[in-house]
Amino acid sequence: MSVLDRIPTEHEEQRELVRWFRQTWPGVRIFAIPNGGARSPATAGRLKAEGVSSGVPDLFVPAWGLWVEMKRIKGGSLSAEQKDWILYLESVGFCCIVGKGAEAAKGQISAFFNQRKNTP
Repeated sequence: MSVLDRIPTEHEEQRELVRWFRQTWPGVRIFAIPNGGARSPATAGRLKAEGVSSGVPDLFVPAWGLWVEMKRIKGGSLSAEQKDWILYLESVGFCCIVGKGAEAAKGQISAFFNQRKNTP
C-alpha cells in the first residue's frame, strides 16, 4: 500500500473535522469526549469512577445539541455500547451523527446546520 492509499486514522479524521468546524463556525464550541485510548488499569478505574462511560460519542456541540461519533472511512464500525449511547441520546432529544471520515462528517454537520437554520 502506498502513502497515497493509506486510510487516515480516526484521530486524523477527527482532528481535521475539529479544525474545519472551528474555522467554519468560530463562535460555536465543539469539544472532545476523552473516552478512548490506551490507559493503565489504575487510570481506567479512576476515570470510570469519575464518570467516563464507554460508547459516548467523540464530540459534542452544546449550542446545537449535536453529538458526533467519528469513524475511519473504511474499517470503522459502531460498538454495541456506541449504538446504545446513540439510541439513548436520540431518545432524550439530541441529534447524533456518525461520520465515516472527516468529509462525510462535514457534509452531515453542514446539512444539520442548514436544516436548523431553516427551521422556524
